[in-house]
Amino acid sequence: MGFYEKHVLPHVINCACATKPIRYQRRKIVPLAGGTVLEIGIGTGLNLEYYDPARVTRLIGLDPSEESWKLAGERAANLPFPVEFVGLPGERIPLEDASVDTVLVTYALCTIPDPVTALEGMRRVLKPGGTLLFCEHGLAPDAGVRTWQGRLNPVWKRLFGGCNLHRPIPALIEKAGFRIAAMETMYLPGTPRFAGFNYWGTARSA
Repeated sequence: MGFYEKHVLPHVINCACATKPIRYQRRKIVPLAGGTVLEIGIGTGLNLEYYDPARVTRLIGLDPSEESWKLAGERAANLPFPVEFVGLPGERIPLEDASVDTVLVTYALCTIPDPVTALEGMRRVLKPGGTLLFCEHGLAPDAGVRTWQGRLNPVWKRLFGGCNLHRPIPALIEKAGFRIAAMETMYLPGTPRFAGFNYWGTARSA
């Protein structure tokens, strides 16, 4: 891992993912989490302030970046529920089957190298009746915007740690064995359209 990826990129992503429109999206989905929660790609902990303490009993934050964990740890210090940070030693989520009530993934499926395999792992660790909460940017519905997403994606991916602009989020979730229970979409105001089409909602094992 180079200097940029280790020391600069976590702060770049922290700033990019903390804009006002994205914070507003986080407020819509994060408070729905309850019980034992697994947050995929917890990063620098930008979701932590939006959890409902009355609903969450334990939070497990999964992220491969140790530098991001340091920032997240500072944000987690005063939360009223226990927070555990775990790394990702391989492709398999290091948790037992059917061990969490909620999986939360926000602005992470764009970056995970194999999102379907990752989502299958999320389904594995969910208890029967558990919920996947998602909030992601991805493939736009307009042909002109999709064209620009394709043109810009190679450069964007290099600059933002592997982030892809045009992944078909609902299709990926369903391919991994989930059934989408509810979903909304929109272009985020004040965000470039090529990076601003958002999907958010809930899904359960099909």
